[in-house]
Amino acid sequence: MAAIDDQLVKINKQLQSKGYKLTSQREATVRILLEYEQDHLSAEEVFMLVREVYPDIGLATVYRTLELLAEMHIVEKMNFGDGVARYDLRGDDHAHMHHHLICTVCGRLTEIKEDWLGELEERLEREYGFKVSDHRLEFTGTYMHCQRDGCKHGGKAVS
Repeated sequence: MAAIDDQLVKINKQLQSKGYKLTSQREATVRILLEYEQDHLSAEEVFMLVREVYPDIGLATVYRTLELLAEMHIVEKMNFGDGVARYDLRGDDHAHMHHHLICTVCGRLTEIKEDWLGELEERLEREYGFKVSDHRLEFTGTYMHCQRDGCKHGGKAVS
């Protein structure tokens, strides 16, 4: 719980630096994102979880909070090909977003925390004069066990 509280303090500072407050509704929303960080929740899923602790919150408030966090690059709004916007917290440990493997059979999502594109970024800057500020990489395909047996993971996120 201390790690979540530490991250809340950091996010609060980011909001304050742009003139925003960490209201109780925003804090409840951010806390859910932190607690369910591996799950890549949709706005509706965040809303349902926030309502368990903050029953008076409205869906529009959760949407506005998620959009604000996305504008401030605290979270990334992502679509993994299923037509649903999902929200993924940006990590402190890397300059760029982490990458994802997405199984087209079961929907399982695996995060790759390592940044494999450093050499490519250097080459882009050297050869094209283009300085990369961020990147995101998604691999779609099929896990071997899904090809053989059908998948038993049910779309669970894995790191």
